[in-house]
Amino acid sequence: MKSTDNLLDAMIAGEYLHGFVTELQSDSAPRGLSEDTIRLISARKHEPEFMLEWRLKAYRRWLTMTEPSWQSVKYPPIDYQDIIYYSAPKSLKDGPKSLDEVDPEQLRTYEKLGVPLHECERLAGMAVESVFDSVPVGTTYKDKLAESGIIFCPFSEAVRSISILKEMSRST
Repeated sequence: MKSTDNLLDAMIAGEYLHGFVTELQSDSAPRGLSEDTIRLISARKHEPEFMLEWRLKAYRRWLTMTEPSWQSVKYPPIDYQDIIYYSAPKSLKDGPKSLDEVDPEQLRTYEKLGVPLHECERLAGMAVESVFDSVPVGTTYKDKLAESGIIFCPFSEAVRSISILKEMSRST
């Protein structure tokens, strides 16, 4: 059993051999979670006020909670202030309008992961939403689905749309 423990310790301490890194310029929030971090992320995602308030309320509730200890899993305490909660590739101002506008390095990453977006779009004929870091980078067949009354978009876009619809209904 001792040699198994030593092998496991060596594997944990070593560099992960099966992964890779995609080097992209990114727009990241500073490490740590606070109300300021939540406000920053909400602003970067152009979320409506009601969504920011909902997130702040959830965060304040989370601060009062304690981590469960009933499970049999043992792990070191999580340092929530050492996590980056938002990171997005730097790209065009409003994000790519098509996969042709996505950074080629990003697309190579999807190919490494076995997600050939162009093939999915062309051959499968299905809608695909792909997310890199914290932001969607491609949605296929969005317009075609909209013709059938189906709204297929990232959550942050849906929240903004709902907010616009609410404003429009109040003004009528």
